[in-house]
Amino acid sequence: MRPDDQEDLPIFTAWMQFLEWLLPATEKFPKRVRFTFADRINNLALDIAEDLVEARYTRDKAAILRRVNLRLEKLRVLLRLCHRLQYLPHAGYEHAAKSINGVGRMLGGWIREQEQRPRP
Repeated sequence: MRPDDQEDLPIFTAWMQFLEWLLPATEKFPKRVRFTFADRINNLALDIAEDLVEARYTRDKAAILRRVNLRLEKLRVLLRLCHRLQYLPHAGYEHAAKSINGVGRMLGGWIREQEQRPRP
């Protein structure tokens, strides 16, 4: 696999850009919550990246894409809670929400495309 093989997948590119923002942002969480909220958020976000790679190279994508959708929703909940607890500033939460919503829209389109494909 070439390093840029995933670059032709817009959802993967968007998610990688989000990760480049998210990982440094969670490092700024207070030390007392860094190993609970930050680790959980980072792990979910990295799992999504892995799932997108898996979906790209798997014949039956539907189950993986539904798993990504569930992980996105879990991430939304955790980030909303971090914002309410003031671990994530408003501008950061706004950026995260817009990024996740954009990826969610792309994911929804990919899921619909998979559902419309004829089954073998």
